[in-house]
Amino acid sequence: MPNTILVGSQWGDEGKGKIIDVLTSQADVIVRFQGGSNAGHTVIAEGKKYVLHLIPSGILHPGKLCVIGNGVVMDPLDLLKEIDMLREQGIDLEGRIFISDRTHMVMQWHRALDSADEARRSDAKKIGTTGRGIGPAYGAKMGRTGFRVGDMLSPGFLDNVRSDTEDANKILVSMGAPELDVEEMVATYKSASDLLNKYITDSVSFINNADRDGKSILLEGAQGTMLDIDFGTYPFVTSSNPTAGGACTGSGLSPRKIDRVVGVIKCYTTRVGAGPFPTELFDEMGEQLRAVGGEFGATTGRPRRCGWFDAVVGRYSAMVNGVDFWAMTKLDVLDGMETVKICTAYERDDGKIYDVFPADLSVLSRCKPVYEEMSGWMSKTSDITRYEDLPLKARAYVERLVELIGGQLGILSVGPARETTLRLGL
Repeated sequence: MPNTILVGSQWGDEGKGKIIDVLTSQADVIVRFQGGSNAGHTVIAEGKKYVLHLIPSGILHPGKLCVIGNGVVMDPLDLLKEIDMLREQGIDLEGRIFISDRTHMVMQWHRALDSADEARRSDAKKIGTTGRGIGPAYGAKMGRTGFRVGDMLSPGFLDNVRSDTEDANKILVSMGAPELDVEEMVATYKSASDLLNKYITDSVSFINNADRDGKSILLEGAQGTMLDIDFGTYPFVTSSNPTAGGACTGSGLSPRKIDRVVGVIKCYTTRVGAGPFPTELFDEMGEQLRAVGGEFGATTGRPRRCGWFDAVVGRYSAMVNGVDFWAMTKLDVLDGMETVKICTAYERDDGKIYDVFPADLSVLSRCKPVYEEMSGWMSKTSDITRYEDLPLKARAYVERLVELIGGQLGILSVGPARETTLRLGL
């Protein structure tokens, strides 16, 4: 398989876990390049459901090597829980998990600061953070005060844990939040470092050596394009770059080594947390999408906001990421709808039309979606195994989506399991 970047193309929750799982069969090394345990990738394989937060989804395939890249912010306690969960489910991990020595860590004080900061915000200014410490960890990284995984191998690691906990406690007290127990933090990270040090490696050399040796590399992101810190609906975004460019900076693999980009996009649109969402539905149709699609966060369990497919977002994602192939998911969720709608543009209250996603959220607040309507197919698609056998109206809908956003359809998913995947070019 060519070296491949796989990205979410909406606001996350597009079904990346399943698509990564499908593509892993052709890859040798799977690299998670950004985000933290605030993201959840759900995979249903052979009747079992797995929810992974840090370890690449490729771990479910025997013999595949999985790397947590330098662009990730990794909570060592969450990672240990995930390792234990996989072992309990009979997954062989020996010699298959590698953590970059350059990966920054989410520490317990980052989580405490994250929750305290969100709690003191007014409702209008809440970001909708998961409280997992992702923002503060990336803030520490950029402020050059963070802990990297390689620091766990340093003899001064625990002394630094003690001093940083004390510093964090001063801030927490000033925010009206409880202090952390300093000695408990030292003991906690002593235990974590003892358990994790065998997984630590120079991932940049590891990944590039694999490429030089002819191994195929699959780079997986978390969240989605519209949550990118630079290109998303700022400030209602994550703290990293889940776009294709972030795959190179988050792994150390040169852009010259990338062969293709696969964008995962749902056949409708969802969003978790606060922020603009032009096609959001507040009626029974939105409730139907949520119920039929099981639209609840894999990490938090929060109900997702649901709406019609937004081709403005799709085109924007295609442009930012350079999408070669689309992996479209959850077509089956629309099976029972008499009509389906597609947002093709936004219209501002003064009549101006936008077919590219604007950066200014005040512009979005004045816009309404421009829809075109298509007939639904009103028949089950989840038991179909060939694209040619789909109802003609379902094919017309999918082909119209691709026409509007550009690129080429590579995968169409008509259900949550591995088996409900139609391969068209990937």
